[in-house]
Amino acid sequence: MGEIDLVGATKQALRRLATTVCVISSRHEGERFLMAATAVEAMSMDPPSMLVCVNRSASIHAPLAAGADFAINVLSADQEDISRLCGGGAKGNERFACGDWRDGPGGLPLLAGAQANVVCKQDGLFAYGTHTIVIGRVEAVTVGDTVDPLLYVDGRYTRVPA
Repeated sequence: MGEIDLVGATKQALRRLATTVCVISSRHEGERFLMAATAVEAMSMDPPSMLVCVNRSASIHAPLAAGADFAINVLSADQEDISRLCGGGAKGNERFACGDWRDGPGGLPLLAGAQANVVCKQDGLFAYGTHTIVIGRVEAVTVGDTVDPLLYVDGRYTRVPA
């Protein structure tokens, strides 16, 4: 019996895991940061907290590692262009070229029209492999009127059927 390509098999398995697309925003030393993310999860309701997995090579990693707070902006199905821009289509402040970005608590960039904005005070870091798990204590939440999230599955964007 041959060896199993565990990395390849894991990637294939993850293609079957539909996830909601978010963009993580932060501000540190006057500069705004933004990245697309699908590794975003609720951690606890007591206290309300979230976790985000960030590759150490991402530009937003250094500010988060330095203690910057962040916001999780849950994208609507019609905000695919923002995800593409943040997923490598642009760098730095150019990632804010799409969407209606407004300053929230502490100057955190918040995306108007998102499914939800979850403002988090950073509450811990855990390094693992190529990533850092960033824990955020929820400080504020805004929720949109409709439920129509942008989903990512099998290497493509989609939405929940009506």
